[in-house]
Amino acid sequence: MKLRKVTAASATVFALALTATACGGDNSTGGDSGSGGGKTITVGIKFDQPGLGQKTPQGYAGFDVDVATYVAKKLGYDADQIEWKEAKSADRETMLQRGDVDFIAATYSITPERQEKVDFAGPYLLAHQDVLVRADDNKIKSPKDLNNAKLCSVTGSTSAQNVKDKLAPKAQLQPYPTYSACLPGLQNGAVDALTTDDSILAGYAAQSQFKGKFKLGGFKLTNENYGIGVKKGSDLKADINKALEAMVADKAWQEAVDKNLGPANYKNEPAPKIGEIKS
Repeated sequence: MKLRKVTAASATVFALALTATACGGDNSTGGDSGSGGGKTITVGIKFDQPGLGQKTPQGYAGFDVDVATYVAKKLGYDADQIEWKEAKSADRETMLQRGDVDFIAATYSITPERQEKVDFAGPYLLAHQDVLVRADDNKIKSPKDLNNAKLCSVTGSTSAQNVKDKLAPKAQLQPYPTYSACLPGLQNGAVDALTTDDSILAGYAAQSQFKGKFKLGGFKLTNENYGIGVKKGSDLKADINKALEAMVADKAWQEAVDKNLGPANYKNEPAPKIGEIKS
């Protein structure tokens, strides 16, 4: 086979193509840049948790969204440079390990098991397992009062079963597909209480259609240290920690809590110190 000569015009086109490719680069941080060098940053959040991470017709809203947006800004990305991805609980470690997202802020409790697979910045919120009851219900004042009460049990969640096993063995578990489905049942008396993290409960109760209808028990059954997940060994961890400290210092953190969870009279813990995990 004969080799063809490369003309001057062909060489010019080839050089321009290489230049364009180099300038285009990757559209994300690649998970490890720690700066705003890319055009976008990809962030995992929940899409179905009111007050925390929710996809709405107007965009994305909630405390986790506000935290992630603040962090992204400190990393060099404006809000319109964030690509949001749904991070379901069962998918979070895999999404980080595969590099599908740069970081995840999605009611992501820091646990030893998860720390073997991914790294965490934070924590940025200390939540607790609690119960939600009707605002006019004065019978449930402690976990033992859940004995003989109808407790909403959500498919795939262990919260209600833990209460029954450890605190109120006579609780009557009532199965529902989602927490959202529990709320009308709680409102009309089909169930007496709903249990999961107090931040999640506050987010649901803060919805306009439910304002003033429910209250938190304030039982603090567990400690849930919410962290921002990153890929194991990612340089982003240190930069995210600095961003979280700045968010607390300039009061943007408390403003985000009040805006998203305050309508449910959520009494938040003080912002946790970076690296301080309460068991």
